[in-house]
Amino acid sequence: MVLFQEFLDKMDDMEHREKLEEVLMWIQQSYPGLGTVIKWNQPMFTEHGTFIIAFSVSKKHFTIAPETAGINHHKGDIEAAGYDYTENIIRVPWDKPVDYGLLEKLIGFNIEDKADCTTFWRK
Repeated sequence: MVLFQEFLDKMDDMEHREKLEEVLMWIQQSYPGLGTVIKWNQPMFTEHGTFIIAFSVSKKHFTIAPETAGINHHKGDIEAAGYDYTENIIRVPWDKPVDYGLLEKLIGFNIEDKADCTTFWRK
């Protein structure tokens, strides 16, 4: 979490900060082999140099960015969780619970789907 601490420290709302910190810590504990990096002012998780998942924050929600392929593959799960989404991001309202099962699916899909990927982003 040391790498992400500066990002978290910039968040003014303590409840929001604690919620996102909990998510980031859960990923680190659940997937200890993933690398951590900050790019484009977003905390990201990587594996063998390829992007797995990233997060950003706004006033009303935080976003999960698993790349378009992950969103397309799990649209039904995203809708079942009650989250709004676009082609590139999933919005998790601060006042809704985090669906960790969905996070597992998104991360697991990217790890498996990108096992042989040699670039940061899918091509």
